[in-house]
Amino acid sequence: MKILIVTNHFWPESFRINDIAIELKKQGHEITVLTGIPDYPEGRFYPGYGLMRKNTERYKGIKIHRVPKIPRGNGNRLRLSINYLSFALMSCITGPLKCREKYDIIFVFATSPITVALPAIVIKKTTKSTALILWVQDLWPDSVKIAGHIESSIVLNTLKSVVKFIYDHCDVILGQSRSFVSSISKLSKKAKLLYYPNSAEEFYKPVPNTEKLKKSLDLPDGFLVTFAGNIGEAQDFPTILSAAKETSHLKAIKWIIVGDGRKASWVKSEIERRQLGETVFMMGRHEASKMPLFFGASDVLLAALKKSEIFSMTVPCKIQSYLACAKPIIAAMDGEGALVVREAKAGFSVPAQSPKKLAEAVISMYKLNAKQRDLMGKNGLSFFKSNFEKKALIDKLQDIFTEAVNLDIPR
Repeated sequence: MKILIVTNHFWPESFRINDIAIELKKQGHEITVLTGIPDYPEGRFYPGYGLMRKNTERYKGIKIHRVPKIPRGNGNRLRLSINYLSFALMSCITGPLKCREKYDIIFVFATSPITVALPAIVIKKTTKSTALILWVQDLWPDSVKIAGHIESSIVLNTLKSVVKFIYDHCDVILGQSRSFVSSISKLSKKAKLLYYPNSAEEFYKPVPNTEKLKKSLDLPDGFLVTFAGNIGEAQDFPTILSAAKETSHLKAIKWIIVGDGRKASWVKSEIERRQLGETVFMMGRHEASKMPLFFGASDVLLAALKKSEIFSMTVPCKIQSYLACAKPIIAAMDGEGALVVREAKAGFSVPAQSPKKLAEAVISMYKLNAKQRDLMGKNGLSFFKSNFEKKALIDKLQDIFTEAVNLDIPR
């Protein structure tokens, strides 16, 4: 098949869509990607890239067309809005010029913002391509309201109208969780809706925990509770730091934060203000391929989300990565993400925004013996292989594509 992937982020940025594109290429499909100039998460264009540089390139046999956009900068609300709008606008203008062929499938990887689907709609119409498939990773406008602290009914109703417009122009919509599918169904009456979860890249594999490994990563001694990923508003670092304060009397328990994001400077200042320098360590951002090493050197892995209806519907991608690395997990969140951990028997879950219960879960995990924690990790890996294994999901995606091509639904 000829497949066009539309995404606001792609290689060299580290997103799951990279791996999917590579796997589809290996399966013999002709893959083209329409994306922006890489700027995540630093907020500035990557070295060698610019408005007039590397607008077309190839990566592992995949043709990449890049459109100009305003970089996200420091990630404040205004700058992010400009970044989102500039990509959507410039993609709608330049996308049809760069992507002129008729495609069997236009596949949209819809992280925030959902407006990434607008150029896909334009390209489908201009090229008379067969099917438009949207993979929803973030529910709009709900997530904007929570993460962006937006209360204006005018803004939210406008966004809701945009989302409905996008959904109405899709042939198939995939939700990354079962709850997403249920929520999408309230706005989408035309598209076929399916549950399609995230997997994890093949480099997410168990790594033995050794003292040599800890030293090579410059990690402290002790019982390591590791959070990896975006340090943002949704990840509820006030709760994480409050829980760390609750366990600070147990000097052996060390909290490790691997990643970067809009709240990183705040987290750093709070560690100092709360006098947590001996038990909370920020390791900075590292390549995704290095994460299994940090996971292997840890005793338990942490995922957290704020309390909200929208986040309770979300399964953070890190859950799949954690499961694949056979480590026990503590999920400080409500809803489907916590349910996955419980169903897998891979660790503990506590309600969102409950610092004391999170601290209690960490202490309980600390008091377990290594054999008990190892069993949780093995349970998680087994659950991953049964529910999120990449090859099976790629096969399922190709089946979805084949069926969509044969739907022949007029738009």
